[in-house]
Amino acid sequence: MDRKEVFFDHITKGYTTKGDAIILGSAMLDGEAVKDAFVKVPLKTLNRHGLIAGATGTGKTKTLQVLTENLSEKGIPVLLMDIKGDLSGLAQPSAGHAKIDERHAAIGLPFEPKKFPIEVLTLSEQKGTRLRATVSEFGPVLLSRILDLTEAQSGIVSIIFKYCDDNKLPLLDLKDFKKVLQYSTDEGKEEIQAEYGRISTMSTGAILRKIVEIEQQGGDLFFGERSFEVKDLVRTDENGNGVISVLRLTDIQDKPKLFSTFMLQLLAEVYATFPEQGDSGKPELVIFIDEAHLIFKEASKALLSQIESIVKLIRSKGIGIFFVTQNPKDVPEDVLAQLGLKIQHALRAFTAKDRKAIKLAAENYPESEYYDVDKTLTELGTGEAFVSVLNEKGRPTPLAATLMRAPMSRMDVLTENELKQVIDNSRLYYKYNELVDRESAYEILSEKIENINEKEEVEKKKKEAIKSQKSTRSRSTRMNPVLKVVTSATFIRGVLGILKRVI
Repeated sequence: MDRKEVFFDHITKGYTTKGDAIILGSAMLDGEAVKDAFVKVPLKTLNRHGLIAGATGTGKTKTLQVLTENLSEKGIPVLLMDIKGDLSGLAQPSAGHAKIDERHAAIGLPFEPKKFPIEVLTLSEQKGTRLRATVSEFGPVLLSRILDLTEAQSGIVSIIFKYCDDNKLPLLDLKDFKKVLQYSTDEGKEEIQAEYGRISTMSTGAILRKIVEIEQQGGDLFFGERSFEVKDLVRTDENGNGVISVLRLTDIQDKPKLFSTFMLQLLAEVYATFPEQGDSGKPELVIFIDEAHLIFKEASKALLSQIESIVKLIRSKGIGIFFVTQNPKDVPEDVLAQLGLKIQHALRAFTAKDRKAIKLAAENYPESEYYDVDKTLTELGTGEAFVSVLNEKGRPTPLAATLMRAPMSRMDVLTENELKQVIDNSRLYYKYNELVDRESAYEILSEKIENINEKEEVEKKKKEAIKSQKSTRSRSTRMNPVLKVVTSATFIRGVLGILKRVI
């Protein structure tokens, strides 16, 4: 057997699967694709999470698109974070191209253009189904971590939540939370202090400033009702294809706090809601987080710890999470260690720092007699990538430089009319885009404060009236000196007159 045949056996044995799998492309040797040497990802391992990395323009987004399409075909719902705005094209079939046909001929796979069912979601005022969550759903621990509060400040947040629970004050949006916070150090200071302990005005001021920061990044749009139910992410269409939920985040890149707030809440909600299922034949939901560095960019240690914990635990719920970013170093090491599937597109070395980063990236992959990993990482072409997955027994497969298959759907955005059609046909749009502002903590406390002020005003007027009456009585019983003399003389004369007549 020549070297190419040995390599073919090496790959096909390493990527043999008994269960269902996704074909990513064909393995490459010496820069050329080896036809039919398919690189596969077993469906049952997709809840072990993954990483898609590579420099700008190397094909990360198209790889994400390929994975999403194949998952949908297998009946697996997908949630995509579309930060660059170029994933809505999944709703339309590819126009095809001679280069695509050439690529697929080299891989050994037929190319068939297809469109897929999508749901357009949004966190902001962009077109799409609105995602919201209430402050109560966050809870005191998660909210404190999002706001990056001190231990003392976190204690105050816990008191606020407890007070609201005990007094049936719904915390729905940020204005509710701010109202209770202000009430705790003003009109309700004595009431709350007697039951829950003293609350520092300085601490509440610091918490308010953190809330304002979240509001300035659009948090006021995210917090509120109607709250999104995560079960609506797990749907299939009439043909059995998994629905792809595309979350449009093109206006969120300069708002990392809002993005990380949403992501952490979503993962926590999914973890709390989905039942335990262990390692089943395929995942319940796969989440792709594009531009993943935005989650970690301004995250506190507490927030990173929370993300790490959820990534470790959520796979038992049948959820797979894939981080898409330029360099593996964008993802914290403790999170990176949890990722079973790694797809590494080309990295570019322009500086000494870049070369060090490439050496570190190469260490994430198993050694191979067929590749000089450091060198090959800089030589991979567009749509080519190093792939390392876990096989059905959970062991790493052989490292394979892979010619990736092309997306079956459009590699471009939808037109305005096409986007409107998708939204008009949505079953969720009218469910979640109705703004609900029912009576909550803000209205209840505002009314309570108004009643307190009215009572205080009534008491004030009563006190003033009593004071006025006392003053009047005092003046009426205090006799004028002149009048006193006249009255005394009249009295004496009257008495003497009577005495005189008797005498």
